[in-house]
Amino acid sequence: MPYKFITDEQLRLYMTDRKTHGQRTAAARAGFSERTARRFDVDATLPSQRNIKRGRTVSDPLEDIWDKDILPILDKDNSVKPITLLRHIQSLYPLRFPDDRVKRTLERRVRGWRALNGPEKDIIFRQTPEPGYMGQSDFTDAADLSITIAGDPLVHRLYHFVLVYSRWEHVGVVLGGESFTALAENLQNALWSLGGAPENHRTDSLSAAFRNLSVEEKEDITKRYSAFVEHYGMEASRNNRGE
Repeated sequence: MPYKFITDEQLRLYMTDRKTHGQRTAAARAGFSERTARRFDVDATLPSQRNIKRGRTVSDPLEDIWDKDILPILDKDNSVKPITLLRHIQSLYPLRFPDDRVKRTLERRVRGWRALNGPEKDIIFRQTPEPGYMGQSDFTDAADLSITIAGDPLVHRLYHFVLVYSRWEHVGVVLGGESFTALAENLQNALWSLGGAPENHRTDSLSAAFRNLSVEEKEDITKRYSAFVEHYGMEASRNNRGE
């Protein structure tokens, strides 16, 4: 067991056994190596009372060249790779850095410098869907499908509902344009097929459903939609325009 993990109880057991047993036997009974036992024979201070100082065991090989030879390059181009910097200092000090032993030290120094002085990173707010939280509705023009009935083109749209987490989907055919009636009818069919309703129902701005309507008609549809989602225990939300 490493010296730093020895407990006070192990040391007490070892010191007690040392009165009647040899060093190797007492160490084995205490659960550590004979090498550790030799240390305790020299200094029997309890582990909990030891003040172990930890720090660098060797000097920093880049300390005197970091500011004058490496930082100026990073200040001009912070994307320079550590291996390029290593080759640069090897060209400046071939006898001092004949091999790549300082590569990891250089990588660590560059990584620390970039964390404090490098370019700001993009902030990403990751969207993690939650089960049962959100369903989304949208309409899609189906003209590109070129569906015909008795040789005549079928002018229609597809209503699409999807649960964000599970990707459960429902599709309905809409013979006409986007409207509140088409949304309400097909959303209701989707919820009935699902057997439940999500907490939140998201749509786009529904601008097509409000086109060519008077102010009074728009307010009426807004109230009817609010009453609809409230009836099914949902909250209504919209995408940002253009999204």
